[in-house]
Amino acid sequence: MSSALTGILARRIAAAGPITVADYMAEALGHPQHGYYRSRDPLGAAGDFTTAPEISQMFGELIGLWAAIAWQQMGSPGAVRLIELGPGRGTLMADFLRAARLVPGFSEAIRLHLVETSRPLRARQAEALKASGVTPHWHDTLDETPDGPMLLVANEFFDALPIRQLQRLEGGWHERLVDGDAAGFRFVVSPGPSTAAALLHPRVRETAPVGSIAELCPAGIGIAAAIGRRLAERGGAALIVDYGTPLSAPGDSFQALQAHRFHDPLAEPGSADLTAHVDFEALAIAARQAGATGHGPVTQASFLRALGIEARADRLRKAGVGDIDASLRRLLDADEMGNLFKVLALTSLGLPVPAGFEA
Repeated sequence: MSSALTGILARRIAAAGPITVADYMAEALGHPQHGYYRSRDPLGAAGDFTTAPEISQMFGELIGLWAAIAWQQMGSPGAVRLIELGPGRGTLMADFLRAARLVPGFSEAIRLHLVETSRPLRARQAEALKASGVTPHWHDTLDETPDGPMLLVANEFFDALPIRQLQRLEGGWHERLVDGDAAGFRFVVSPGPSTAAALLHPRVRETAPVGSIAELCPAGIGIAAAIGRRLAERGGAALIVDYGTPLSAPGDSFQALQAHRFHDPLAEPGSADLTAHVDFEALAIAARQAGATGHGPVTQASFLRALGIEARADRLRKAGVGDIDASLRRLLDADEMGNLFKVLALTSLGLPVPAGFEA
């Protein structure tokens, strides 16, 4: 069975030749009519995957606590742009804003801006935030958000940005491409070496063995640099939570999820979530080169424990909130999200080390 995008991509390839993995991923996720994120709510049991905010209210509450401390470290400005990249159903932000009310003055300072391209998800976010007392403003890109001191949160945002893949052959690094027709798609490599190899971390470019695949995320690097510039110019802090590697390394992490199961990423484009592991070292380097300070990454388990998740779990358990132990395991255990997910903080120069990164 083919998706609506299969014919569109097949015709494009027939006319112009194989396309990059990034182009394939961008169309599969963001095509205006048939892109995965443009047409559905992908979250929860009825969707294709579940994120940390959907597992427990504790996650969003602790992110809110982290941001409140960062706001105080900034000198408690009277107005701060609170920006979330890829807000999902609005669950994280609803929990965040509930916790924010506990810190005097913080809620009043917040000007909320959500970067979200999906119209169905914007509707879910509006519903989730009705009771918060904070009016959100939506944007398609970070560049559209207004200037000023910033607190930014990005949970499972960078993993869905399009990646390029390179494969090391005897003659150098070649671009991995997607070829095919209406009957299906397959990976091929470019006939000659790719100039994109210059963008690889020198450790990967020079030491990865023949046959290795390496990944680049130009969009992610660009956004990290934009965050770094804005922090350097206007002040603030950013928190990035995602799954990936602390250091740049070779590996093929391109994958698809459909109904909570792994799916062939080249089958039925537009019908499954496509993701890749985040290269946290590359994001930190881009932000630092733009003028910000990087902290971490640390594991999600380490970060949440440092912010007091176990004490919060005890209070919720005593209040009779169900499934706290199961939620805690999913967020913290090494064989669940605890070690695979990492947390990177970016701050403007001169701010203290942010909460959760003191070690």
